[in-house]
Amino acid sequence: MILYPDTSFLFSCYLSDQHSFEAEQRLASKPVVLVTPFHQAEIANAIFQWAFRGRISEAHAQATYADFEQDCHTGVWVMTPFPNPGFSACVDSAKRHGPRLGVRTLDSLHVAAALELKADRFWTFDERQARLAVAEGLVTN
Repeated sequence: MILYPDTSFLFSCYLSDQHSFEAEQRLASKPVVLVTPFHQAEIANAIFQWAFRGRISEAHAQATYADFEQDCHTGVWVMTPFPNPGFSACVDSAKRHGPRLGVRTLDSLHVAAALELKADRFWTFDERQARLAVAEGLVTN
């Protein structure tokens, strides 16, 4: 199974939140998990946002991001380039689903990338993004 996670899913793999247990359970099936430079940028911001909010220390944030980077380099996550056709697919998705679902740019970029990379599953803990993924024909569980 080829899995494309959004950042909310990856975040829950590194910092304990209400979704961490479920993320761990889903990963037990040992899927191939695709990660792009887009994920790297988003997860860095998400982790350091927790430091900004006082949820973790800056040192903890640095160590957490280092753990993520190590997993990217050692093959826990399969690093893949962000597909350039994903940008056009993002625009198309916004046109089709934006008026009904309130599509956000980063959400639609993740969904578009999953489609372009031919992922079997799209995992997210973001309800709005899950609705978009389903509308685009992706399996979200």
